[in-house]
Amino acid sequence: MALPFKPPTFLTENGQNMTISHSPLAVVLAYDGLCTFEFGVAVEFFGLPRPEMDEGWYRFAVAAVDEGEMRALGGIRLMTDGGLDLLSVADTIVVPGWRGAEMPVPDMLCEALRQAHARGCRIMSICSGVFVLAAAGLLDGKKATTHWRYTERLQQRYPAISVVEDVLYLEQDNVMTSAGSAAGIDLCLHVVRLDFGLDAANIVARRLVVQPHRDGAQKQQIERPVARDRESLRLGSLFDYLHQNIAENHTVASLAKRMDMSERTFLRRFQEATGKTPARWLLDERLSQAQHYLVTTRINMESVAERVGFANGKTLRRHFQRYLASSPLAWRKKFSPHRE
Repeated sequence: MALPFKPPTFLTENGQNMTISHSPLAVVLAYDGLCTFEFGVAVEFFGLPRPEMDEGWYRFAVAAVDEGEMRALGGIRLMTDGGLDLLSVADTIVVPGWRGAEMPVPDMLCEALRQAHARGCRIMSICSGVFVLAAAGLLDGKKATTHWRYTERLQQRYPAISVVEDVLYLEQDNVMTSAGSAAGIDLCLHVVRLDFGLDAANIVARRLVVQPHRDGAQKQQIERPVARDRESLRLGSLFDYLHQNIAENHTVASLAKRMDMSERTFLRRFQEATGKTPARWLLDERLSQAQHYLVTTRINMESVAERVGFANGKTLRRHFQRYLASSPLAWRKKFSPHRE
């Protein structure tokens, strides 16, 4: 049964929601030497048929940057739906990783991107695709990010850009940039969440078997040891318990006792399994559940805070502002299917 998603909305310059009457058209660029993974991410999100999403889901096209035969990395030959003229009718343009940070960007491509942006098209880059946006001047005076290997080079070549070194993705003035290849998944999920809501993003994430939300401010470079299989299985029951009892007061001492471990051993093995301290894991889970209640119910802030284990609505608002750069009310207004 198709889900009753509303037509996607975009913010106009005066901050008002504008509903578009057609399914949004996502156009991804293709070029000789195409970065296959980043291109595949765009295809997976915007080009894969999703009948469960009703008829309002994305339309998709591939636009050729170069004339003649094009090959992607790995020797794959490319067929496209058209040339740069497709950019003039796109609602979202995806620039996958460029063929090289030092490789020139065609003037015709830069001009097509500038024109698309001027008429309100959303433009997003994955990894080194940021160099295309930079060459087009779309990032001048804005914050942007890319893979940590390229941040210094990007800043040196384009000093007008405020390069943020260690985040997953950034969004400013309808231009979006993301870090290394896998961060493109996070950015695409963010776009789906903006266009179709939290439930749609969660469905896509489940199909991809990825986390439904990593906020853009999360660090790119995190040392995350591989957990011992046995300990991951042991901790699985704890995670189930915490999900079901998130509103209770949990301490390292109480959780270690529940797992029949010393506090020191519990802390070490919890971090090996999650890459986080128990306190940060609980905070992230509480924020995630709060987002769910805000989007799927109409209960007030104090009740949301109580359900997920925050002391009060004030604490909830403080954490939202710090970690999601939004207030709970703004989040509800932006993503709730009940929005007007």
